[in-house]
Amino acid sequence: MALIVQKYGGTSVGTLDRISAVAEKIVETQSLGHELVIVVSAMAGETDRLLELAHQVSSMPDARELDVLLSTGEQVTIALLSLALLQRGCRARSYTGGQVAIRTDNVYNKARILGVDAANIKADLSLGTVVIVAGFQGIDEAGNMTTLGRGGSDTTAVALAAALNADECQIYTDVDGVYTTDPKMVKEARRLSQITVDEMLEMASNGAKVMQLRAVEFARHSEVPVRVLSTFEEGAGTLIANREGDQLSVISGIAFNRDEAKFVIHGIADKPGVAANIFGVLSTAHIEVDMIVQTLAPENTVDLAFTVHQRDFNRALPLLEKVVMQLGAKGFIADEHVAKVSLVGIGLRSHAGIASQLFQVLGVCNINIQLVSTSEIKISVVLEEKCLEQAVRALHESFALEMETKEIAIHS
Repeated sequence: MALIVQKYGGTSVGTLDRISAVAEKIVETQSLGHELVIVVSAMAGETDRLLELAHQVSSMPDARELDVLLSTGEQVTIALLSLALLQRGCRARSYTGGQVAIRTDNVYNKARILGVDAANIKADLSLGTVVIVAGFQGIDEAGNMTTLGRGGSDTTAVALAAALNADECQIYTDVDGVYTTDPKMVKEARRLSQITVDEMLEMASNGAKVMQLRAVEFARHSEVPVRVLSTFEEGAGTLIANREGDQLSVISGIAFNRDEAKFVIHGIADKPGVAANIFGVLSTAHIEVDMIVQTLAPENTVDLAFTVHQRDFNRALPLLEKVVMQLGAKGFIADEHVAKVSLVGIGLRSHAGIASQLFQVLGVCNINIQLVSTSEIKISVVLEEKCLEQAVRALHESFALEMETKEIAIHS
């Protein structure tokens, strides 16, 4: 018998028929003797519908009230799924994020989980009850409802799995695992049987949509095994684990993100504290910065280039324009039509020539690289958004990611 946390996304519970199918799957799994905690998202399209309602009554909805509104979507789903289980003779009980006491900070719309009180869940599990928890939501220390951002139900599931010391956290979605890249873009993309949590962390942080980044961070910290599975077809899915196993990966996958915006500040003074002034303004506004590249420029100055999420572009622009004027910079460029492509793989630790091959492939495609950043297991480049699909397809083919065994010869 195992304690399993399962998460079902919006498409998995998008209709009453699908909720019934999920209920059948839960009953079948419980019949095998497993203890189950189920995390669900709002029904597909519901969060967007609620957002649209908010914007119909307010041009700039208050962040606190928006979270009160958005959190109702999951409340509908937990009640319907619990009713479906009870109808089948299965003991079930639903909880909102506040009732479980999923404690978060007070950054509305993208709160971070600080802790989980699992006492009620443990009591219910001891009685053979299937516990249904609303994903995507929690409460701050003042009791205000908060939401965790898009994909936040993944984070709820992993956080609960960590608090309960679960044997596995299963993320059920509309895809059957983690692929070498988006199969909608590259038909030859291959499902991975296993990926390390470090690789998944890089994939998620660089645009892969399979799991929310914060969920992967939780999994890494708590060492909870996570498995991505399809709600609609049988299969082993993809195991995300801390151990590297027997993989022969050089490159495990290609992540990409269209939602990038780039800023370049030319000719700022090369002295301590200047960068702190720039990024401090963004931090105060809760605008996250991704890639940062600083280069020397003439006359004891530097050029500073960095990227933010495209949704933050319009908020960041006036803040940066003001800072640039204060610093007396020589130039300022803002571009919201860029994209990021990232090669991810533990093989980057031990294989030379990956960067060379990346640059060669993009050069042959006549694709200009605007920014480059690296980590131990990742290389990212920023390029024009219109070149994104061509770059991903060319790199996937060059690194032979469609092959089952990927111990490939790196081109010189």
